[in-house]
Amino acid sequence: MQSRGRGTYRDAAGEQELRLAISRYLAFNRAVASNWEDVIVTQGAQHALDLIARVTLRPGDVAAIEDPGYPPARACLTAVGAKVVAVPVDAEGLIVSKLPKHARLVYVTPSHQFPLGMPMSLARRVELLEWAQQRDAVIIEDDYDCEYRFEGRPMEPLKSLDRTGLVAYVGTFSKTIFPELRVGYMVPPASLFDTLCKARQIGDWHGCSLTQTALSSFMLNGDFAKHLKRMHKLYAARRASLLAHLQGDLARWFEPIVPTAGIHMAALLKAPLTEAAVIEAARDESIALHGLAPFYVRATPQPGLVFGYGGIEAEQIDTALATLAKLLPRVESRT
Repeated sequence: MQSRGRGTYRDAAGEQELRLAISRYLAFNRAVASNWEDVIVTQGAQHALDLIARVTLRPGDVAAIEDPGYPPARACLTAVGAKVVAVPVDAEGLIVSKLPKHARLVYVTPSHQFPLGMPMSLARRVELLEWAQQRDAVIIEDDYDCEYRFEGRPMEPLKSLDRTGLVAYVGTFSKTIFPELRVGYMVPPASLFDTLCKARQIGDWHGCSLTQTALSSFMLNGDFAKHLKRMHKLYAARRASLLAHLQGDLARWFEPIVPTAGIHMAALLKAPLTEAAVIEAARDESIALHGLAPFYVRATPQPGLVFGYGGIEAEQIDTALATLAKLLPRVESRT
């Protein structure tokens, strides 16, 4: 194995080859135009959220999140001393009119809302951008799972619609490759780039250059695109299996919220079933289910479950949901 040369401390923003690969990937797949110099490589999406929160928020500043929403994002914003306000969502995504007037930062998942799965409408995206422009607020766009789209054309990311430099676009390889890789990225507003790099340098200087170099080769030689194509086919089969049950033998008890993208699906429970009763009965059969209630803060929870299919084979989905279909009549009779 040939050495890259004398070991040195590297650029806090990441290896140039990987930043170039990411910028090309985003331009081709997500219509996010950026130069490689605009990209900052991080230790996953959560690291990017933490850096942005640290440089944009002071203790007591108001930050807004979706309700229901992503708990680690809420924890991150709380950890820097922000006053975190949960804002309700509807079928079009975050309800912009419900945002607190003095919010300094807004965290959203517009490609497919976490955990419910619906995309933010174009009208709502434009409304959010106009709201942020009027208040000079920063928007964190977490574009997780955007690679796996199964229906319709992709909606333009907020970043591609941003004309005033307010959107910090965040992505990760945890869902596309594996979480242990610990590589994510962001394309922040130009006004925050230098400050974010300094914050990154203070924290841990830079990530693993060997990992970044290997990943850049994986992307630039076309292997990453082949991998995504292969995984898309695999996840499509799992998604189809899940939907077949939710709209078939489980339709009596579930109303799925069918997302256009991603590797999880939410399904609302029909009365009189409760989350707790269904989860407990499934646990007795060694089936792990996750309810929607833990993702809510202020809004009234809609009873339901979140089905993730990123780490389970289609055959296992069939077996588990067939067993669940046999359990639910007994659960129903006891409620």
